[in-house]
Amino acid sequence: MRQATPPLRTRLARTALALAVATVPLSAGAAGQQEDTLSIGYQKGSGLLTVLKAQKTLEKRLAPEGITVRWHEFAAGPQLLEALNAGSIDVGQTGAPPAVFAQAAGADLVYVGAEPNAEETEAVITPADSDLHDVAALKGRKVALQKGSSAHYLLVKTLERAGLSLSDIQPVWLPPADARAAFATGSVDAWAIWDPYLAAIESQDDVRRLADYHGLEPTNSFYEASRPFAEQHPQTLALLRDTVAETGAWANTHKSDMAQLLSGQLGLPEAVVSRWLERNHYGISPMSDDVVRRQQQVADTFRAQGLIPRDVDVASAVWQAPEQQTSTAASAAQP
Repeated sequence: MRQATPPLRTRLARTALALAVATVPLSAGAAGQQEDTLSIGYQKGSGLLTVLKAQKTLEKRLAPEGITVRWHEFAAGPQLLEALNAGSIDVGQTGAPPAVFAQAAGADLVYVGAEPNAEETEAVITPADSDLHDVAALKGRKVALQKGSSAHYLLVKTLERAGLSLSDIQPVWLPPADARAAFATGSVDAWAIWDPYLAAIESQDDVRRLADYHGLEPTNSFYEASRPFAEQHPQTLALLRDTVAETGAWANTHKSDMAQLLSGQLGLPEAVVSRWLERNHYGISPMSDDVVRRQQQVADTFRAQGLIPRDVDVASAVWQAPEQQTSTAASAAQP
């Protein structure tokens, strides 16, 4: 796992990363001992990871192993996975499309587990006084969105259902903060966005939902890791997965406590966070055949519309936990 290195070694490591996804560098910690670092990427919408960060659960569990946890916040999933591919972080969480775009760009990542997405946590919205009343009316209009985000896929699918494609609208590629400003000033006609940004604007302004995931097959959010990290540190990754699962079980039965905690961590009003949490469900599930099928559908949709440059094979990037590897090896050994 990654650690601070002397300047020369740092430069050499960065050079290696420019050529390929490198193995994790090490450096001397306190008293000349090796101190490993687990680097985690998260977003404002990464509810469980934000809770883990606040409660320091991972720090407590990994400290006896001499492992330090470092947290890195990103505006959206695409930026997070760029950092993962560059070797700046080890693991993270994103919606479904960022992983597809990253795979299509050659990122060497693996899917560690899935989290369900609720029908109302993403939407295409417009001001309440707009003349737009359905997705079909977006033809020729400007729509703000983060390219490669979960909202990107939502917009593609809702346009498809209305008999339109992205070429029929004017996409304005903006990260959430810039998109919020463009929406507020009327520079765009609509905005495709996810929670908690969605909950925030719904709490502060009069907006109209043109579409969400009602009537569409749901996608998943995913916990991803760089493949080199997963191969070198499977036990640490398994511990992270198990800790996320435990935290998810707590979160689903303590949403009031979670709202208070996240409000302080994210700098959002507690009422906004509560609105987001009320329509969400947390946890981590294995990469089942059905989960892989749905993610493959996301990849195939983007490929069919020419939004990614090549085919993506989701199944080839599914991580096998240590216990799965043991089970697979045992099965192969059977006569």
